[in-house]
Amino acid sequence: MSTVSRRIASLQAGLQPLLDFLDHSEHAKRIGDPTICDFVFGNPQEMPLEELVASLRRHVVPGNKDWFAYTIREPAAAKAIALSLRSRTGLPFEPDDVHLAPGTFGALATALRATVDPGDEVIFLSPPWFFYESMIAVTGATPVRVTLAPPAFPLDATAVDAAITPRTRAIIVNSPHNPTGRIFTAAELEAFGAVLARASARHGRPILVFSDESYNRILFDGRSFISPAVSYPHTLVLYTYAKQLLAPGERVGYLAISPAIADRLELGSAVLLAQIVGGWQMPSATLQRAVPDLEGLSIDIPALQRRRDRMAEALSGLGYDVMVPEATFYMMVRSPIPDDRAFTSLLARHDVFVGPGHIFEMPGYFRISLTANDDMVRRSVAGFAAALREAEGG
Repeated sequence: MSTVSRRIASLQAGLQPLLDFLDHSEHAKRIGDPTICDFVFGNPQEMPLEELVASLRRHVVPGNKDWFAYTIREPAAAKAIALSLRSRTGLPFEPDDVHLAPGTFGALATALRATVDPGDEVIFLSPPWFFYESMIAVTGATPVRVTLAPPAFPLDATAVDAAITPRTRAIIVNSPHNPTGRIFTAAELEAFGAVLARASARHGRPILVFSDESYNRILFDGRSFISPAVSYPHTLVLYTYAKQLLAPGERVGYLAISPAIADRLELGSAVLLAQIVGGWQMPSATLQRAVPDLEGLSIDIPALQRRRDRMAEALSGLGYDVMVPEATFYMMVRSPIPDDRAFTSLLARHDVFVGPGHIFEMPGYFRISLTANDDMVRRSVAGFAAALREAEGG
């Protein structure tokens, strides 16, 4: 008899393609090999920001006996985040609206635990980030998929409206969108907010938006970002500093409750309890103290954009069908053969490693992470060319 819970076992079945890729693929065997061109995940391929290292060194040195005590919310961090949110959204966020979290991952887990009951439904958009569906399901709620239509992948308010039922409790929205690189427009968000407002009134309770804004500072071509919180009041903003710092192993971010939510104090108490019973879902004390420094730090976005442009130009020149992203670390490319698994394996034989599209619910595509360094980009072109010739030759 298995010692694994039935709920986890059922989640494993749905995540098996991703788990197999993480544990058993050729990439898993060769990760860290300096001879490969690694475009799989948004991991750093260069040394971290010097300012980040300096900040962590400064804040780890004890200033008093409580330096490493339990830290729920560092006041200076909450104040810095509230000021940043005010500037970015125009909404009157207060420090008490801010809950420090171990990145968007932890913030979303807390949001679900604090607001969703077994039997509720939570909508997510496809193509999705890997774990949305399983994170919903593990709460006992029902995940409801709304598929965005290629090639533009717009936020389709009509499709969202059709998916809403009296059991709908929340919807996860990710903009800028991983993996497509889309930024949802003001018009899309206005229509989306109007649909949710009508449905909330119709069913007698507000539908919450969990706004995953992890990439809201990784923007290209002078574009701007608008939070769903601007268009819809019942929004929880989820953020991680991991993307702007390219430091995914340093788990710090936040959940911010929109000041337009009438019972935000009650919800804030529920969020705190959900963080505690969820296994102390707060960042380390050192990371919390560093947040005022981190707010002003970022990797070189113009350099990332130039890398995007070089990759897009090189691959398009070879004959690949490239989706040029508006934001995020990622670029989706159509596989020259329908089986993206087979083609990513073919690329791997040429030491080029990419994310197969089926693990992002985009079969027939593959994903390139622009966090690869410039040397990898240069060396990869020959591999992309050779794999394409082999695919076209059958």
